[in-house]
Amino acid sequence: MTTTHSPDAVPGPSRALSFDRAAAQYAAARPSYPDALFDAVEDIAGRPLRGARTLDVGAGTGISTRRLLDRGARVVAVEPGPGMAAQLRRDLPDVPLVRGDGNRLPFATASADLITYAQSWHWTDHARAGAEVRRVLRPGGTLALWWNVADSTVPWLAAQEQRLLRFFGVGPEELGRGAHGAADRDRGLPPELDFTHRRVPWTRRVPLATHVDNLGSHSAFLTIEAGAARDFLAEERDRLLAEFPDGTVEEAYVVELSAAVR
Repeated sequence: MTTTHSPDAVPGPSRALSFDRAAAQYAAARPSYPDALFDAVEDIAGRPLRGARTLDVGAGTGISTRRLLDRGARVVAVEPGPGMAAQLRRDLPDVPLVRGDGNRLPFATASADLITYAQSWHWTDHARAGAEVRRVLRPGGTLALWWNVADSTVPWLAAQEQRLLRFFGVGPEELGRGAHGAADRDRGLPPELDFTHRRVPWTRRVPLATHVDNLGSHSAFLTIEAGAARDFLAEERDRLLAEFPDGTVEEAYVVELSAAVR
């Protein structure tokens, strides 16, 4: 059956800023990142995060920013969306926050030891953002991009992915940035840099309501008709409650990391 819910119907810039209307939901429901991810970033960078001058670009509500701070990085958060930036400022009031995006970084040449994009590189103009990375990173600095991707080897998550694909009327590649956190097949990595790729599996146990809110905080849902999104998410909640009657689910992820030293 043909649907009208394709995320491709909404231009990329509008989708990128759609999170502003759900910033509090995003902050409360989205998954964080495991320690092993930051161990991998340090391994590829060849230095500890502690003391690293770090730009967390597309910082959103500060989920990755907080984890970088936990590791001792000196972080400046960079976020274009007013709603997301306001939520970050509420949650992390002491963190320097700059309104901007990766296509035009408002920082001096060779001023950063580390530039990170957590769930956000795909929203950039890759050519422009790549040039800005090369300008702002110091020689020997590191670019680290990562995505939480739902682990579709887990049966209930695989079944959910198929329901999402049918609902949005697209294949997994087109859903890429959308409701299930599926990885983009072509991430537009800067060709001038030599990337190392790591996969970091992890899980979290959350109330079913948090899982459904996590789904609903993705741009694929935020940019379709509100009633259609609400109906799908209500049906999904009922379906999962029948499968997990204690009202708790274990979300399984693989963090896909791509990092390169300049």
